Amino acid sequence: MKTLPTVSQYVEATAKALANRANPHIASGQMAYMKNHFEFFGIKSPERKLLQQAIRASYQLPTKADAQIIARHFWGQPQREYQYLAQELLFKYKRQFEQQDIALFQFLVTHKSWWDTIDFIAPNLIGTYFKIFPEQRDPHIQQWLDSGNIWLQRSAVLFQLKYKAELDTECLTHVINSLLGSKEFFINKSIGWVLREYGKTNPEWVINFVERTPLENLSRKEAMKRLG
Repeated sequence: MKTLPTVSQYVEATAKALANRANPHIASGQMAYMKNHFEFFGIKSPERKLLQQAIRASYQLPTKADAQIIARHFWGQPQREYQYLAQELLFKYKRQFEQQDIALFQFLVTHKSWWDTIDFIAPNLIGTYFKIFPEQRDPHIQQWLDSGNIWLQRSAVLFQLKYKAELDTECLTHVINSLLGSKEFFINKSIGWVLREYGKTNPEWVINFVERTPLENLSRKEAMKRLG
């Protein structure tokens, strides 16, 4: 029978599973791909899922409060797989999100920041959160746009990535217009990405928006990639 783990039990089980599956050859390639910003165990996504399944075979999910402690602990570890496991663990509590959880999500965005974690956190954690607490959206988005932090700004662009027909075009327009003129690759790439994704739902709106907005070439190219 599976038991409810303590924080230390969950952390120790994860550390052991990661060490057992470490592959230095794969880790070397992963580090190079990520510009040597992070260390890696050398565990790819399918193996990481098997690792999670093995832990769940012995333990129930931790309580939400313990999961947040675990996530912060994982975020402090040098190997990037810990951060992937942390954000994936938190997403399992999406039906239990509380208003104060935005502080944790913002912490994750602004620490050990790079595109790989932002691109999970923004649409999955933050995007889900703002659907539950819509009154929190505009104040936080404006704060992030004004922050000068490119990862908070990228999150402001990408939180609606999976919204499809629920995407708020007025909000997206404000976000993109606020970032026009940026020469930051990760900002302009994200603008093109969210427009391209929304183009699958509302191509006419995206085409009209691109035609009337002085986007950077990268954003324009990405937005129109499937629209001709």
